[in-house]
Amino acid sequence: MSSPVLASDSALQARQERGQRAVFCGLTSIVWLHRKIQDAFFLVVGSRTCAHLLQSAAGVMIFAEPRFATAILQDKDLAGLADCNEELDRVVGQLVERRPDIKTVFLVGSCPSEVIKLDLGNAAQRLQRNHGGKVSFVDFTGSGIETTFTQGEDSCLQRLVADLPGDDRVEQLLVVGTLADIVEDQFKRLFDALGIPAVRFFPGRRAEELPPIGAGTRVLLAQPWLGDTSRALAERGARLLPAPYPLGAEGTLAWLRAAADAFGVNAARFDEVTSAPYQRAVKALAIHRERLAGQTVSLLPDSQMEIPLARFLAEECGMQLGEVGTPFLEQALMAQELARLPAGTELTEGQDLEPQLARLRAARPDLTVCGLGIANPLEAEGLRTKWSIELVFTPIQGFDQAADLAGLFTRPLAREQRLGGFQWS
Repeated sequence: MSSPVLASDSALQARQERGQRAVFCGLTSIVWLHRKIQDAFFLVVGSRTCAHLLQSAAGVMIFAEPRFATAILQDKDLAGLADCNEELDRVVGQLVERRPDIKTVFLVGSCPSEVIKLDLGNAAQRLQRNHGGKVSFVDFTGSGIETTFTQGEDSCLQRLVADLPGDDRVEQLLVVGTLADIVEDQFKRLFDALGIPAVRFFPGRRAEELPPIGAGTRVLLAQPWLGDTSRALAERGARLLPAPYPLGAEGTLAWLRAAADAFGVNAARFDEVTSAPYQRAVKALAIHRERLAGQTVSLLPDSQMEIPLARFLAEECGMQLGEVGTPFLEQALMAQELARLPAGTELTEGQDLEPQLARLRAARPDLTVCGLGIANPLEAEGLRTKWSIELVFTPIQGFDQAADLAGLFTRPLAREQRLGGFQWS
């Protein structure tokens, strides 16, 4: 079923669809969260399927002990024949004893734990008492029921907002959303050069690094899937800065300008700091634009990055947009991006898979951004694809990564060109 809805204050109309979906589970977000928060452990309370998903998604390194695991619910747990809390206490006890470096344990709910109504909030409080406060315990849900995979981070950060100390006196910029360390460092240098007095990143590299929050906090979102987190921050008094997301040269420039304007950085200082990295990014993008300009691209709903990516591909790479689908259209978070999309862009919120695939087959774009589950079947039909999950796992924000982002789209097209004359026997 579908119905039109207005896309923010822009002239674009978004068709709303509800039906069969093809998206990853929110547990996948643990893969980038555990890389970022380096003294935390993520313990999923779920099934063997949850464990297999995490292991497959993460590609665990041989020489590194991971900081995530699954406390597996057995059949007797699901049937109510055993006390899940006793088993959870035992598993956590072993974890804390084995890993004294861990300062925070995240108890992550899953579809199975939610189905049997296992209260991980009470479990976190009990474990906090049992371990004498030496380790912090935080619960959040990574369930894939009616969600998409990036919402796991949103759920985690929303839960952490409640633990942030309050302070209305602190004037600060809070950059919210998990970024690779190298990208965070690049942004920190730019903010410092602009003279913005206090810049903090949330989440930090250590779970105990909880920034204060209050009326003096200005929030700049680095990721587009943090609707619940941004609302929780607003309830604590913080103010969200409207901005596009830092994808590409133009997106990054506008994102930085939103922060600069909020803290009174004058235009001359802003240009002095951003001109050189901006020009380098534009020059690096030009090579990829030659390959991408005029090519058609469709984006199927999966990660919530679809609208910012569509803006980047159209505005900075010259691509022609087909259908742009997103799991959820957060009006307040997408207003700046929607305003920069070409007139007449076909937007879809939600998904009804079979009709959407029928439209895709009829349009036959040069490239389709989609989830892993449908990429291979589309490739078999001669449609080139790009996995949307790769765009989440890869550092793509900022001036220095602009060409890397474009390269993720040129490679599948270049691969097709290289294989163009190959005949399967």
